[in-house]
Amino acid sequence: MSVIVFYKLDILISLRLRGGVLQDADSIHSFFCFFHNSSEGDRLRKVEVEPYQEKWPRMFLEEAEKLREIFTGEIIEIHHIGSTSVPGLQAKPIIDIMPVVKDISNVDSFNEEMKQMGYTPKGENGIPMRRYFEKGGDQRSHHVHFYEEGSREIKRHLAFRDYLRTHSHEKQQYGELKQRLAKQFPHDIEAYIQGKEQLVVEIERKALIWFDQE
Repeated sequence: MSVIVFYKLDILISLRLRGGVLQDADSIHSFFCFFHNSSEGDRLRKVEVEPYQEKWPRMFLEEAEKLREIFTGEIIEIHHIGSTSVPGLQAKPIIDIMPVVKDISNVDSFNEEMKQMGYTPKGENGIPMRRYFEKGGDQRSHHVHFYEEGSREIKRHLAFRDYLRTHSHEKQQYGELKQRLAKQFPHDIEAYIQGKEQLVVEIERKALIWFDQE
């Protein structure tokens, strides 16, 4: 069995195939959501990749504390994920946050509190058993990806992050590619994502093997 990984906007989708055929209902659902989830605003947002900023970890900690205050008793742990969580890596200046919760269905009852914090609830947004929130509108500043304890997506995010934190060659390769693509496609987020796809797939493959050995 092989795995094809797509990164579209800030959605990471894994499609499991055998002989080129999607093998499970979750993968089929994710496949179609992959092409239909993004809004017109997402597609028109300018692609901006910045040098690593020392403020990004602090921004994560500040937002994580606010989330803990809202989701008292629900959150088990909160992780800083995505490119802004890797010191020295160029990134779009959006803080990706991954809270791990006891029961994913309980997250929906906090949508109003999240709106008061400036977030837009997006539901699963293409990935089953996730709850996804965006903050900042066209000036996007934060993404929050809730997963239930035991979700396979948790391992994939942490493996990718930790691998880049400890493998400087791949980190440099990935960062330089993102900068080139952002300059080449400043107003075409989909072309930017497609340009990263091959390298992202290769890094994730290595990261998962490495993560299991640690």
